[in-house]
Amino acid sequence: MPPLSPSSPPSPSVRDSVVAALRAAGCVFAEDEAELILATARTPEELAALVDRRVAGLPLELVVGWAEFRGLRIAVEPGVFVPRRRTEFLVEQALAQVPDASVVVDLCCGSGAVGAALVSALGPVELHAADLDPAAVRCARRNVDGEVHQGDLFTALPDDLRGRVDILAANVPYVPTGEVGLLPAEARDHEPLTALDGGTDGLDVLRRVAAEAPRWLRRGGCVLVETSERQAAAALEAFAASGLTSRLAVSEEQYANVVVGVRE
Repeated sequence: MPPLSPSSPPSPSVRDSVVAALRAAGCVFAEDEAELILATARTPEELAALVDRRVAGLPLELVVGWAEFRGLRIAVEPGVFVPRRRTEFLVEQALAQVPDASVVVDLCCGSGAVGAALVSALGPVELHAADLDPAAVRCARRNVDGEVHQGDLFTALPDDLRGRVDILAANVPYVPTGEVGLLPAEARDHEPLTALDGGTDGLDVLRRVAAEAPRWLRRGGCVLVETSERQAAAALEAFAASGLTSRLAVSEEQYANVVVGVRE
């Protein structure tokens, strides 16, 4: 079989065999996944290796090395949280709240997808991204046009950001500890626990962000976190307790719940 390349597309029989392998492995969107894998593979040997990885349960985004997020191709690596399409709603809410933002923070940044999307929409801004995980920091530096810091939440950020932040996006972990084991294997087995486990009720990290955010926001600035429907009321209470004017934004289409807190 000749090497796969844009000038030598795979034959229908090769495509059919890839689809069949993915379908047998339980991939619901086998045809779509096959197209992405075929477009990524440069040789028959690489194609076989990519299919084997997907059949073994590696998330598709890690197989091909990227995830789509608000029209951007975000590089992802093994051991790094894969950005979810529902989190695009958080970005939309941030842009609606502060459309002229000039200082942006992407906290718990993972791959840096949220920060990259905000910069893409806003144009040149001062962007700071931060994550506790060294693998996430390394990956985010591939994706964002800004400073990427390693550390625990706000301790990673430069002190001169205090009181200047327009948008503070924090895609915090919010799965209750007791429910992590119920997550799909793709997340449970291939993503860092620190990006998933939010403590007993799932809100430990959210509460820490809510408590500290007012010190970093400028007046009119906002902090945004994603949560679940059943956690929304408690999340709103945490924001209100820190003095933020808060609201819940819901997208039924994207199955997304975002708490927005504004420093008045």
